[in-house]
This record gives sequence, C-alpha cells and structure tokens, in this order.
Amino acid sequence: MINEQQTHRHVVTSYQDAPTRTIAAGGVNFAYRELGPKTGVPVIFLTHLAAVLDNWDPRVVDGIAADHPVITFDNRGVGASTGSTPDTIQAMAKDAVTFIRALGPGQVDLLGFSMGGMIAQVIAQDEPQLIRKLILAGTGPAGGEGIKNVTRISHLDTIRGLLTFQDPKQFLFFTRTPNGRQAGREFLARLKERTQNRDKAISLRSYAAQLKAIHRWGLEQPADLSVIHQPVLVANGESDKMVPTKNSADLARRLPDSDLVTYPDAGHGGIFQFHAQFVQKALEFLGQ
Repeated sequence: MINEQQTHRHVVTSYQDAPTRTIAAGGVNFAYRELGPKTGVPVIFLTHLAAVLDNWDPRVVDGIAADHPVITFDNRGVGASTGSTPDTIQAMAKDAVTFIRALGPGQVDLLGFSMGGMIAQVIAQDEPQLIRKLILAGTGPAGGEGIKNVTRISHLDTIRGLLTFQDPKQFLFFTRTPNGRQAGREFLARLKERTQNRDKAISLRSYAAQLKAIHRWGLEQPADLSVIHQPVLVANGESDKMVPTKNSADLARRLPDSDLVTYPDAGHGGIFQFHAQFVQKALEFLGQ
C-alpha cells in the first residue's frame, strides 16, 4: 500500500476529494480510494449491503483519516469493481484479503460495518497475522439472532421508501423518533457532498447475491470467536432492527479482548448518527 511511488503523491485529507483508483488482483479490478497519512497501519473499511464507495459517511472516513491511512474499496462485482459478486460471506472475505495483499501492507486494521463486520470476522479467523485491530459496527456473529430476517426487512423498507419518496436507509439505519429522522436526513445529505467522479450504483444481481450471503450467515452454526485475540471495538445503536443490537452484546461477550459501545436513540446507523463520538472512540482505540 505505502510504496515508494505513493509517498510522492499529494496527501488527500478529504474523502470528497479522494480519487478512485483501481488495482488488479485475483482476476478482479478492484476500485478503491485512499486518504490520510502515508505511513502507519492502514484502516481498511469493509462496507454494508448494497453499498458502493460513495455510501461511506465522509465524517467517519475523514475523522479516522486525520490520524491513520484509510482505504475504502468496492467488493467484487460491486460499483466500479469488476467480476461477479459472491453469495457467501466467506468468499467476500477471500476477495478482501486478495485486495489487501495486492496493496501490500504487512498488517491492517479493519473497520467492518454491517455485512462488512461479518466479512471482518472471517478475515480475523482465517488470516490472523494480517490483522492488528478490529472495529465491528452494526453487525453480528454467524447464526446471530434475527440476521436471517435482513432480506425481508430490506425489501419492506425499500418498498416503504419508494412509496414515501425517501431513501430506504432513512428507515433501515435510523429510528423513527425526531432525533433519528433528523440524523437520517443529515447522513443522506452528507453522502451527496461528493459531486465529481461518483461511483456506480450496485446492480440488482449483485444486491441479490449479497442478500443471499447475509441470509446464509444468519443460518450458520456459531463460530468459535475465542480464537480472535486482536483487540476489538464493537459499536451499534441501541435500537438496531437490521442486525438486532443484542448481537453486538453477544459479539462483545464472546470476543476475548473487546469493548462495547452503544448509542442511545439510534439504530443500525448509530456510528453515523453519532459520528463525532464514534470517531473519537475509534481514534482512541486505534491509537492505543
């Protein structure tokens, strides 16, 4: 990741200005963006269902990139990345490792949100030497309670969004309280701050493959998370209806070295609603 050529590049400090690059690995051209310092352990962002590069909250990305190199990327077959989207979390984890190894850092930190947090758990189990620290947000363990219902909930709120001319994330990520509604509007506005060179939306075929992968994850037998010895920060809103918050508590309980933070009057997108508090907590955690 941090090679001789890249040290001479201009340091990008804002996700809004980060150029989209590609790197070929494992038969896939992965689209990615990088920003922040040129030295240090990179933080790889692993994204959620249906997300492309433009779905990361710029306040979270910029906040962490103030102190650490940050890299976001499109999963195989999603957005500007080529290939066919896998329908298992395990295959997505292999793709992520392929991408990370192509970039070249010896070790990385992972920030996995929702589906990305599932992918992060598999990477930590399969490639422990590659991972220094983990942040698992709005996610749950294999076989976690209610995860198999993500497809139904996503479909219902997508229809709800169409009927009310609103983005489904307003319903999926945020509570329906006044605070939650306002936080959702502000989050969705932030996602539009980048106006140049935006990513392509996910295809329906890739979306269906990801839904199948999450459904399978929800039906799996629980994994032995005690093998994950890296420090882990677990975060969620207290009222997550996509991946019920009790899964975050379950993760924290089963991971040997974990810290759990939950945000009040917040749902699946708690780290975006409380982005300032989350960034501060994440920076403290990564800097320890």
